[in-house]
Amino acid sequence: MEIEWKIKPFEALTVHELYDVLKLRSEIFVVEQNCVYLDVDGKDKKALHLLGVYDSKIVAYARLFDAGISFDNTSIGRVVVDANYRDKKWGHDLMREAIKGIKENFGKDQITIGAQLYLKKFYESHGFIPVSEMYLEDDIPHIDMTRG
Repeated sequence: MEIEWKIKPFEALTVHELYDVLKLRSEIFVVEQNCVYLDVDGKDKKALHLLGVYDSKIVAYARLFDAGISFDNTSIGRVVVDANYRDKKWGHDLMREAIKGIKENFGKDQITIGAQLYLKKFYESHGFIPVSEMYLEDDIPHIDMTRG
């Protein structure tokens, strides 16, 4: 069984998809990373939502933004793979689909991300290069990276 990729604007998400996305993001970004912060930041309505579905479950996810919403360039955020499926290395597939989604939906090649510092090499493997010093976001070390 393969992972199925879908990109949807906020308005096209079903109530069940939205619930599952918010649950997945909370499981990883709030509980697993022990970080108390408001995940629902007001940007979801402006994003395209990349869903990775496996066995009827959302197991991978990212937000795609046009330029000017999170950064001057297009951007990818809230990149997450369910902890129970990380052994399948779908994070790499997720990034390839996200980069492709930016190109197909916004027609742009330059993408900026605010990456958690420990994932720097992962993002470098997808063509991103550091463009900032390390900074803390919600007490987690981050670095801005750009591709294209």
